Amino acid sequence: MERNRTQSLFSRLDCVECGKSHDRHQIQFICRDETCLSILSSHYDFASCTLTREALKDRPANLWRYREFLPVYDERNIVSLGEGFTPILPLPNLEKYTPGKQVLLKDESNNPTGSFKARGLSVAVSKAKELGVEAFVIPTAGNAGGALAAYAARAGLKAHIFMPRLTPSAFKAEARLFGAEVNEIDGNISDCGKIAHALAEKNGWFDVSTLKEPYRLEGKKTMGYEIAEQLNWTLPDVILYPTGGGTGIIGIWKAFNELEQLGWIGGKRPRMVAVQSDSCNGICTAFHNNESRSAYRDSGFTVANGLRVPKPYADKVILQVLRESNGNAVSVSDTEILAALRELASREGILPAPEGAALWHACKALNQSGWIKDGETVLLLNTGSGYKYLDNIESSE
Repeated sequence: MERNRTQSLFSRLDCVECGKSHDRHQIQFICRDETCLSILSSHYDFASCTLTREALKDRPANLWRYREFLPVYDERNIVSLGEGFTPILPLPNLEKYTPGKQVLLKDESNNPTGSFKARGLSVAVSKAKELGVEAFVIPTAGNAGGALAAYAARAGLKAHIFMPRLTPSAFKAEARLFGAEVNEIDGNISDCGKIAHALAEKNGWFDVSTLKEPYRLEGKKTMGYEIAEQLNWTLPDVILYPTGGGTGIIGIWKAFNELEQLGWIGGKRPRMVAVQSDSCNGICTAFHNNESRSAYRDSGFTVANGLRVPKPYADKVILQVLRESNGNAVSVSDTEILAALRELASREGILPAPEGAALWHACKALNQSGWIKDGETVLLLNTGSGYKYLDNIESSE
């Protein structure tokens, strides 16, 4: 293999619905078939993989330890700030709420810029750089904008950020400090997305909107690789994930399927649970109504900014994952989110993002209903740091 090339096994780029192949050496966004327009998925030549899972022990503790299964060919294009390999923590002081179960929390706030968004943006910016991109645009509820700004700065590229005016000030300051152009919009993330998309087409910017390009998903899937590796290649029985755009839940499911192709895990899968805010609970409603797509739903402000996504672009795929896994969907109020946040903070010393705190309330509710069974292991994904949300938290006191 040539010098400065990773052992990436990235082999093709296909539409998840119609299966149409797309040139992996060209800039791609969504399926080019006008009757489809679904998301694109990266595939790898697992049959030729010589890497063993034992060999990972000697690699750096970041997401690029899985470089064979990421889409960047040339190591010189990797843009990294040390993202990934976040800890999985027990919650010993809260065991009384879930007796007979093991509840764990994977804390993504340890990532650069304080959230799981660092994973997706590291890989997306790296691959875009490899494809010759010079400027990016993103609509964001906060964390994704900060992450894009940081990785674009690291790569020496331009970032244009569009976020709702109601976004906490920490997110705006962060992105500006990283040198991005920040635009505040009166509206929600869907309104920001319309503006960002129009300007991307006009100015030739690379649009890294959630699941409207294929490579953020590849960064997010590394959470699934890590969960398996950190739990000694045994998956939990249940995974709860805060679901706004849904990239994380789709990515983790993709990772488990890839790990089985590698022979590193068996066919057992966790039951996946999407947790939403009452303000934007279209996925939850569609799941329980046995619908294949979600309806647009936005009831306004929620303390969990990242959950205010009125209609995820990949709603159909999210719902497929929930049903394929025999999973569930739970909607949580702001009052419940804040109570759960304070409980995690005061009892465990963990200050989660409100999106992550929502999982703790959902976990207790599912346990109380009997949906979580005795002896099961449950994993919560805290996607970010509560420190950035202090405007929201303090204003709700």
